[in-house]
Formats: sequence, structure tokens, C-alpha cells
Amino acid sequence: MKLTFIGSTSDDGQCPTLYETETGDIVVQGHALTDQEALAQLRHVLPGETFVVVPRALLTRFSPKE
Repeated sequence: MKLTFIGSTSDDGQCPTLYETETGDIVVQGHALTDQEALAQLRHVLPGETFVVVPRALLTRFSPKE
């Protein structure tokens, strides 16, 4: 799978970061959600799924290509 860097709000090149796959899907690099109260509120969690905290500033700064 080829990833294309979309952008980051990190000044030092670390996470959080967004990438786009060749099929147009978005990959998120960031800190895992570990808050137990928040995890307990998630619905329909499938095996192998994980949850990443994405700062709103990252999502509003970069938008996927149409």
C-alpha cells in the first residue's frame, strides 16, 4: 500500500499526521485512545480495531482531495 503524506499540525514532524492511500482512504497517525471511560462508550467495536485521538485542528486544516 502506497501512502501519500497529507499534512500534520506537529512542528517537529511527529504525530498527529494524515496520509492518503492510493484508493483515497485516509490513514491517521496519532496517540491511541486509552481513557477507559471513553473506550467504554464506543459501539460495535470489531476485533483488530483501534482508536486514535485526532485534534480538530488537524482535520480542519487539511481536507482530502476530491
